[in-house]
Amino acid sequence: MLSQVFYLLRSRADGKYLSANPNPDSAVSYLLMFREDYDALSYLNAHAADVADRFAVESIPGSSVKKLLERWSFNGVGVVQDPLLPNIEFLLTNN
Repeated sequence: MLSQVFYLLRSRADGKYLSANPNPDSAVSYLLMFREDYDALSYLNAHAADVADRFAVESIPGSSVKKLLERWSFNGVGVVQDPLLPNIEFLLTNN
């Protein structure tokens, strides 16, 4: 994972990253990450086509993910396996 490049979706309006909160009753949030830039764009087009132009795709090396999670207070990552379904693998970080 450290040598891999991931792609994130970031709001052009406020700079926040697209995240998931699978359980609305908890404060746990996951940074959504994609393995390819076109997967991120497919996710937007399939699930948020009306606001797709408000997001930008940003790349990040796997070695920088931990620092980004700490900086933005994410509890883990959600690696999108299939952007059309969507199929997401949620991983909590060790604190």
